[in-house]
Amino acid sequence: MPIIINNIKAPLGSMPDEIIQKAVAAAKLRRSDIVSADIHKTSIDARDNQNIVTVSSVYVCLTSEKAERSMAERNKNISFAVNARLEPEIGTVHKNGRVVVAGYGPAGMFAGLILARCGYRPLIIERGAEMDKRISKVKEYSLGGALDTNTNIQFGEGGAGTFSDGKLTCRTKDELCALVSKELVAFGAPEEILHKAKPHIGTDKLREVVKNIRLETIRLGGEVRFETALTDITQTPDGLKASLSDGSEVLCSSLILAIGHSARDTFEMLASKNVFLEPKPFSVGVRIEHRQQDVDRSLYGSYAGDPVLPKGEYQLSYRNSEGRGVYTFCMCPGGYVVPSASEENSTVTNGMSEFARDGENANAAVAVSVTPDDFGRGALDGMRFQREIERRAFALTKNKAPACSVKGLFEGKAMLSDKINPTYSRGVEAADMSELFPGFVTDMLKTGLQSFGRKMACFADGDALLTAPETRTSSPVRITRGENRQSLTLPDLYPCGEGAGYAGGIMSAAVDGIKTALAVMKDQAPSNNA
Repeated sequence: MPIIINNIKAPLGSMPDEIIQKAVAAAKLRRSDIVSADIHKTSIDARDNQNIVTVSSVYVCLTSEKAERSMAERNKNISFAVNARLEPEIGTVHKNGRVVVAGYGPAGMFAGLILARCGYRPLIIERGAEMDKRISKVKEYSLGGALDTNTNIQFGEGGAGTFSDGKLTCRTKDELCALVSKELVAFGAPEEILHKAKPHIGTDKLREVVKNIRLETIRLGGEVRFETALTDITQTPDGLKASLSDGSEVLCSSLILAIGHSARDTFEMLASKNVFLEPKPFSVGVRIEHRQQDVDRSLYGSYAGDPVLPKGEYQLSYRNSEGRGVYTFCMCPGGYVVPSASEENSTVTNGMSEFARDGENANAAVAVSVTPDDFGRGALDGMRFQREIERRAFALTKNKAPACSVKGLFEGKAMLSDKINPTYSRGVEAADMSELFPGFVTDMLKTGLQSFGRKMACFADGDALLTAPETRTSSPVRITRGENRQSLTLPDLYPCGEGAGYAGGIMSAAVDGIKTALAVMKDQAPSNNA
């Protein structure tokens, strides 16, 4: 089993061979013991911006597995490299109906792909449009046109993550993360995502990857229906029946619910059917924009502009004595703040970057944690709390987004600065954020910005731009499931991914989709019903 030698520091611009030599020397290995070696992951350590270095891990295969095991046991900087492999356990019970996947974001995509590979011929339904039509609809709305409530930044082929920075951060050490990355590369993602510590695909490249996964799923026997929403579910003597927006009904041997964090009408339908739901914490806040060059200077000091360095990105957080947190989220270097509503008379923001990250501004959410203590303990109270903020934002500035400078936030004034060119394409209008958010949210935003300003100079800039609201940070609802991954109250219903409250981001949602597909396969044999 190969090993990974971690924490290898080297000067900026070091070549791979030089980094590998450092790793070999650090592990006190002889060249004759090495079968192969390569860079595993590389990141930038800019904590001391007077001495920025790369930090790498190096993948090494030795001639002796016994030696590998011994080194990993006695050296804290050496670990085993685990090669994830899927070994599905195929059930023997034949059940009536089809395996149906509702939702075609990362969870639904990977669930559908794995099921199709194993002969289950899933039916995948997605309320939004296929990619090319979706891109057109998103562009139309972004430029001031009408909102399509089914096809937008939240809904459509690829899910909400398709219109983002395409980050592949995985906060767990689940070995399936590596498998997902390899799959993405096989379907067209840049190979560098396998080696970067903070990989991203970019919205432009991710769109092609998503289409390629769909085409392969269909080739393997899966069926994908776009502009088809799940409208009802009924438990019948024959099994679970799904009603679809095209007027058809489908008997489901299993129904994977990968609906995304914004499927509010589906949450309401599930609640009406007494499916067990519970409220969960999430966060609300604003999008902050700085000039990318100011972020780079804050992080890299005199090294800013060095072509060896990536576009500067950050992740900041603060927690007060009562346990409430404020943090930056979904940071988009060289990106754009994008209109992200999915309901009429609402304003929602999000962030997006292309692979090159070559826009003038950087943006990130600055989000304040909220819990059922803040919005209520009813299953849908968090969803209603989100909706109230979004509608209040629309009432304040209509088709534009409420915005103010950091200085305006602290002074409680509707004021903007001309230093930052807003990237929100429908336009912004100066607003007092205290008219939009509850007081505890604006107070925590101020506290967080003060804390972040002590860490990065750009956050102390009163001219930085705040655009609101950012409300779709994660699902406000958990569709609670048991150890078998099925709903606690409705057999054969498999809540999955971010919308069910079990993932956060592209990578973790994809992993959850794979695990849910494995659970379905364990429960039933492939069916010829298609």
